[in-house]
Amino acid sequence: MPVSHAVRRSRSNPLSPWVWFAAAGLLALPAIGMWLDRPGLHWTPLDFIVMGLLLATACGLYELGARLSRNRAFRAAFGLAALTGFLTIWVNLAVGMLGSEGNRANLMFAGVLAVAAVGSIVARFRPVAMARAMALAGLAQLAVVGVAVAAGGYRPHELALSACFALPWFVAALLFAKAK
Repeated sequence: MPVSHAVRRSRSNPLSPWVWFAAAGLLALPAIGMWLDRPGLHWTPLDFIVMGLLLATACGLYELGARLSRNRAFRAAFGLAALTGFLTIWVNLAVGMLGSEGNRANLMFAGVLAVAAVGSIVARFRPVAMARAMALAGLAQLAVVGVAVAAGGYRPHELALSACFALPWFVAALLFAKAK
């Protein structure tokens, strides 16, 4: 695709600046909280770097989705999938979905993200195939919860939170199916 075409298409997305602005604001919140000396809020420079990379990746994925199609359902699905992946990583790094952030069971969620990422690549970002990939990611999310239930030792709210993360994967699948 010629550069001028890519630039023109990126300008056709009015939400783009707002997405990046929201990400910058989200990254600024811990700094403001530390400046106000909020208890329990002590981020290191590495924390800011990791969060900045996560936010930049999520925003970059949103931009990719916006450039791949002008279809609103496709863009919404792509953005929702990127947001769900971002939140999955963020929650697991911050507090952990299953137990604490250091619990090895949380590594299973990397498999969910791999299903979404590999599925998207195999789908070559085509809407119908992307719908299948996101549905598989939702099923993988529920499979992780099933494994956690079988293993035992997890609180009901941890299992419920983990299961709720399947919903945005399924909504993204429906949006991709609508975008065909």
